[in-house]
Amino acid sequence: MFGRVCLLCSLSRPVVSAHLSRTHQLRALYSSYESQYSLNKLYPGSDQDVTKPLDKPSKELFLRLQDDIEEVSETEKFSGFIPIDKLNVKFSKSGGPGGQNVNKVESKVDLRFHLESAEWLPASIRAQIQEKKQTNINAKGELVITSQKTRSQMRNVQDCLQKLRDIIAEVQRTPKEPDENSAAVWRMRQEKSTRERLKQKTIHSRTKTDRQVYADE
Repeated sequence: MFGRVCLLCSLSRPVVSAHLSRTHQLRALYSSYESQYSLNKLYPGSDQDVTKPLDKPSKELFLRLQDDIEEVSETEKFSGFIPIDKLNVKFSKSGGPGGQNVNKVESKVDLRFHLESAEWLPASIRAQIQEKKQTNINAKGELVITSQKTRSQMRNVQDCLQKLRDIIAEVQRTPKEPDENSAAVWRMRQEKSTRERLKQKTIHSRTKTDRQVYADE
């Protein structure tokens, strides 16, 4: 019995050694494998030692980063906060129907502020408002917003603030460029509108010509 066990062990020993050899080969293969998203392929030639301390940035790099931060801060979007104490709000009597209440209550709201000195707005937004909303800016450089939508003074103040938020959102909105199909449709509509306008103009001209009365010479 003991001899049979020894014989089986001697026969299975090459199989086990072959299996272990195959396992070592697979481990070596997997350990050397690198995916397409590995750091060596994404950043070739870079130092991958994460335990190495970073070099102290130079003064030129620090100044350049500081300039980039200031540039980003100037072009950042509006936070949504409107400081009421920075606005000049006046009240007056509203027009239109309303009976004696119109002559008693000053519910019309006139909200204005100097656009150039409004530091709570980013410089880029102030420039866009100056360019796109010139009709709302008076000779003093103040952005003027009025509301007499309701007979409530507080609601009209809220309406003015909402109008101001809408103006800020409008100037920040980037116009979407039309694709080729939309541009082609728009061009066809413009051409059709132009042809119709010229046609109606020609018909009107002929009608006026037919109405003329020529005196006999």
